[in-house]
Amino acid sequence: MKPSQCHGVYRQLYKQYGPQSWWPAKTPFEVIVGAVLTQNTAWSNVEQAIANLRDNNALTAEAIARAHGQRLAGWIRPSGYFNVKARRLKSVCQWLLAQGGVEALSTLGTGQLRPALLEVHGIGPETADDILLYAFERPVFVIDTYTRRIFSRLRYIHGKESYETLRVIFERHVGEDIAMSNEYHALIVRHAKEHCRKAPRCEGCCLRRRCGYGRDKD
Repeated sequence: MKPSQCHGVYRQLYKQYGPQSWWPAKTPFEVIVGAVLTQNTAWSNVEQAIANLRDNNALTAEAIARAHGQRLAGWIRPSGYFNVKARRLKSVCQWLLAQGGVEALSTLGTGQLRPALLEVHGIGPETADDILLYAFERPVFVIDTYTRRIFSRLRYIHGKESYETLRVIFERHVGEDIAMSNEYHALIVRHAKEHCRKAPRCEGCCLRRRCGYGRDKD
């Protein structure tokens, strides 16, 4: 993918949809909780789970770390896979507390913080980069299924590249622009949900003139 292609897609998506104001959370810690809970579910379900935690005075690392597993699973049930996510959430919170909390971790460089996050149970590359970008405001690019789908249909990538390969490509083109990384990921998600679905809705797609998949359908 060329820099002009990367930036051109961003400009068209931004013109079409405008700013997305991501991540929808009140605190960095809430971003971290949401990043764990949003795995394999819709954001509306995550919002219900976070509301349950808040209503039960459990939206803190301390409360989650000491909560009984089944009670925590009940609070986050709307997010799906709640038993698995309860274990992951407890691991993340225990790790946060052991490291001195979000404020202490904020002093680490991205090159230290990212590997540390990836060592935590339940945090893979996409979740780690969600946390880095939206909780710690670091210049990383989140690669998800939507990114692969859109850019492989555009024929800008093959779609089979590793997570790290694609992350490096996007970060090289976007650079240190945290605001752009933030908006770009949100815009990709918006466009994938509105047009570039598994069964694409090419009619009215702002990227259609760029898109190899769309041209094949014409």
